[in-house]
Amino acid sequence: MKKILLFLLLAVINTGLIMAQTVQITGTVTSSEDNSPMPGVSVVVKGTTIGTITDAQG
Repeated sequence: MKKILLFLLLAVINTGLIMAQTVQITGTVTSSEDNSPMPGVSVVVKGTTIGTITDAQG
């Protein structure tokens, strides 16, 4: 019985790890001076190495 409960507990934990949350973040990086889009700006999720660079539309 204990082995079955342990297996189920591990299965639930692994399912949570496999189905990690993915969130799509959208927006435009603009200049504070004239509100124009800023191409080539690096955008990084704080505390990670996940990031991207803005395109011509900011």
